[in-house]
Amino acid sequence: MKPEWQPEHGIELVAGTPAGGGQDRPARALIGILEANKLVNQPIKLTNIPGRGGGNGWDYLRTQTGNPHVLAINSPTVITNRQLGEADFDHRALTPLANLYTEYIAFVVRADSPIRNAADFMQRLADDTAGCRIALATAIGNINHMALAQVTAKAGGDIQALQINVFDSALYAVADVIEHRAEVAAITAVSATKAIAAGQVRAIAVSAPQRLPRLYADVPTWTELGVDCVIGTWRGVIGAAGITPAQIAFWDHVLRAATATPQWNAELADKYWANTYLGGAALDAFLQQEREVMGALLIKLGLAQP
Repeated sequence: MKPEWQPEHGIELVAGTPAGGGQDRPARALIGILEANKLVNQPIKLTNIPGRGGGNGWDYLRTQTGNPHVLAINSPTVITNRQLGEADFDHRALTPLANLYTEYIAFVVRADSPIRNAADFMQRLADDTAGCRIALATAIGNINHMALAQVTAKAGGDIQALQINVFDSALYAVADVIEHRAEVAAITAVSATKAIAAGQVRAIAVSAPQRLPRLYADVPTWTELGVDCVIGTWRGVIGAAGITPAQIAFWDHVLRAATATPQWNAELADKYWANTYLGGAALDAFLQQEREVMGALLIKLGLAQP
């Protein structure tokens, strides 16, 4: 059945991180699958607009009201940037189209770090929270920061005393640890795989609901260690405000088809991504719940007002 609407010219997909960053990776994977499976009838270009945890990209998308040919990768920062006062809008000012997957957080240290395991890290946080510098991406108050706060609170440390180096890409946060500027990085699991494989860093724990495979097979979850920290960074696709129901239906169909392909599922496995696809009303309900949960955590961090 022919859709009521199809793209009339080239499509632009915006990633709010640099090449290789957390929003760039799914953008490139998605474009490759859309093109390989001929799911769209127009060329697709990737535009990287890094900064403010993806906020600069969504600022650009906000200028495209009514334009169904410009999409962006979505992440929790689209919600928390407003709660933190970094933006005057959130996802409700745009058109969420799908949640694609969730990336869980890995906590890594240098290979030669005196922090041997998660217990050592928690003791370090308890003894001197402010003295233990942490690297993360892509913004203060994001999911990585929230995971760190949950661990710190369990350790008995002061979550508002955390000293954090923030980067536009998790790859830079890993480098910060390797170069001895930070003791620990809290980053998406895939972001540390090259450094782990090269023997430059070690993972001490992950925020996943169960252990991750391959390089992380021997790394415990925080839950195993008695810490209530199951949290991850979801990635989705979001459109401009004011696009029509027919245009939304087209992208819903295309994104569901793309994420059902063997290529996409291979990408999930390769990147340690968990399939958490949502669309339609289920996506709207999920984003509302995330807004409430993350808002409460940011208040505990002293970053947002009750």
